[in-house]
Amino acid sequence: MASRIKNQIIFIALVSIFLRALVPTTPVLAKESENNVIPSMASFIESLKNGDASALRGIYVRGVMAYEIKQQPSGYPGYVSSEANTITQFRMANQFGNIGLLAHNYLAGADFSALNAGDIITLVYGDGHTQNFYVEEVLQYQATSPLSPYSNFIDLNTQEFLTAEGLFNKVYRGDFHVTLQTCIEKDGDL
Repeated sequence: MASRIKNQIIFIALVSIFLRALVPTTPVLAKESENNVIPSMASFIESLKNGDASALRGIYVRGVMAYEIKQQPSGYPGYVSSEANTITQFRMANQFGNIGLLAHNYLAGADFSALNAGDIITLVYGDGHTQNFYVEEVLQYQATSPLSPYSNFIDLNTQEFLTAEGLFNKVYRGDFHVTLQTCIEKDGDL
């Protein structure tokens, strides 16, 4: 049971303001990747090695994604990398003993929607060791007041009502897990 808990993942895609409250919304154009081919896991791991066993360096999902992970700058909880093929590690999740990974939905976050329950996500560390997680659920929320940073949310699958704090606690606290977070495009709004 403990290994199952250690190998779980919650994927969350937020509509509208919850992520915007944490992330600057200045539009950035994505550069077209020169090589859209996903490398083998072995070559991906080799490309990320820097010798630091504690540094989270990459995320790999066979046939879906292979992205470098960059650390969020200290003191900037709303920072999300605007580089193509890059995911940002969310520092606040670390404070609760979990891993949070953020990406814009028009960049690397676009691939989050390709994840399905049962998929294996492999995190790669600087010394080359890996840690596997299984996708257990995909969550989608809509802000009730899209222009408010304190908006409440509605679970699009269950219609459950959550406060911003309640949603944060649901996806970033609890037993050890990984949360991938991006926005969902709606009516042309990224």
